Amino acid sequence: MRIAVDIMGGDNAPDAIMAGCIMARDLLGPDDRLVLVGDACIIRETLAESRLLDDPRYEIFPTTEIIGMGDSPIEAIKAKPDSNIVKWGWLGGRRAGDLHCGIIISAGNTGACVASAQMAMRRLPGVHRPGICVTIPSFFGPVVVSDVGANPEPRPSHLHQYGHMAAIWAEKVLGKEKPKVAVLSIGSEEGKGNTLARGAAEFFKKDPTVNYIGYIEGRDIFNGVADVVITEGFTGNVVLKLAEGLSKGIFETIAHEAFEVDPELAIKLQPVVERIHKKHDYHEYGGAPLLGTNGICIICHGSSKAITIRNAIRNAMGFEKLGINQAIAERLTEASKHVKGLHNDSGEDA
Repeated sequence: MRIAVDIMGGDNAPDAIMAGCIMARDLLGPDDRLVLVGDACIIRETLAESRLLDDPRYEIFPTTEIIGMGDSPIEAIKAKPDSNIVKWGWLGGRRAGDLHCGIIISAGNTGACVASAQMAMRRLPGVHRPGICVTIPSFFGPVVVSDVGANPEPRPSHLHQYGHMAAIWAEKVLGKEKPKVAVLSIGSEEGKGNTLARGAAEFFKKDPTVNYIGYIEGRDIFNGVADVVITEGFTGNVVLKLAEGLSKGIFETIAHEAFEVDPELAIKLQPVVERIHKKHDYHEYGGAPLLGTNGICIICHGSSKAITIRNAIRNAMGFEKLGINQAIAERLTEASKHVKGLHNDSGEDA
């Protein structure tokens, strides 16, 4: 198994990314290869310090340019052909030949990662637009949300496909049987929502191959109403960041208040709070898959730490064995028969 990791992408790069790759050495078998993409000097120096420079499981793929977190994605990809994200995406493409990596992981500029992965890896058959699929912990178990940043201006047909791809993810990764799929809206009533939400609902209602339950409101995401929540990339990203911030704030407030009331009680509660916090910590999930690409592309949080990267590598190695991409291609082929009159062959909605 060959896994490409973008060493230069992320708020804490390259140190945290390199540290995560080194932490992952216990996950690698003798035939596995972790391909480190970025500044060769930095990579070589860090591997030498960790006594891994001669370890055949670690390969260096040098680049001379960096696409930063604030760069314009498309412009940067065009202007920086020898950058970390361009070469990272190329390694995930079949055209890389013997250098091809079946898994690519980055915590870098999300827009650039999505564009690079799409251009190099291509889309799965029948997929109009790939979407980022994230798992959010809730009080009633994990909830899958898509899209959370790949496509801020999608068509209704794209949301319909996100529903299928995210449902497959919920089935194969989370073990959900016939996951309940809902469209995020401003009310549960059928007449509410904007043009995009109503258009997506039309696709879902005509498609019996998905367990569609209608609209849900934002507060219902954490109430066990749906297993899969579908929205466009802009709103999805806001939901994701809001959930992360709220979770962090709640645990910090509980710890502070408990210590203020009774320091001894706070010490006793600490193991319980830490256990619950771990279940709601996005670092444990590692990263979010860009579903719909012809390969496994994991996009990690920009603020990823070493443990985030290690977990992303661990989880991605498990994903490859689940046959998710084949299931997506098959499911979308079947679903397209039921919604054929709602969009044309190019994926544009009628």
